[in-house]
Amino acid sequence: MKMNDERRKVIKELLDVTDREFTDEELIRQLTLTGITQRAAQDEKSTLGQRAADAVARFAGSWAFIFSFITVMVLWMAGNVLLASRAFDAYPFILLNLVLSCIAAVQAPLIMMSQNRQEVKDRKRAENDYRVNLKSEFVIDALYKKLESVSEMQKKIFKKLEVLSGGETINAADESLSYKEKTEINENKDKSNRP
Repeated sequence: MKMNDERRKVIKELLDVTDREFTDEELIRQLTLTGITQRAAQDEKSTLGQRAADAVARFAGSWAFIFSFITVMVLWMAGNVLLASRAFDAYPFILLNLVLSCIAAVQAPLIMMSQNRQEVKDRKRAENDYRVNLKSEFVIDALYKKLESVSEMQKKIFKKLEVLSGGETINAADESLSYKEKTEINENKDKSNRP
């Protein structure tokens, strides 16, 4: 029941909420004409902060960041060890520890902001995928119904042709009829041939 309600809601959204009742064919036509997919990237303009958060997250999650960070730390420690008595950050490297803590404190919220934005984008993408799948389901269902009706009509035509041809078997009819239908036709022939 909940699924049907959700389908109705999506269909109403797709058809831009109309008061008019649609037949199945009109509904399919409207669904196929409705542009479902959204271009979130074009609709959403990022602020400077959002673009900065994305850039930091992109760089912080790369090998370039890891190697450059290790290089800076090694140079910092080697420089301070070699300078010995004139070192600006002597052996326990307290200043380096403070810099690392500050970087982590600033970097973590920026990465989380970027992840939240990506989650919103993923949610929109999943919603669009659902709508596209729903649209495809309706279209396939309508095509299946039309194919069934064409197949039924073809079977009726072949049966009429066989009756009109005086009981001669028609190859095309034999190919399109099921075993059960062929048996029924043969039984009808036998009944009509009996005195």
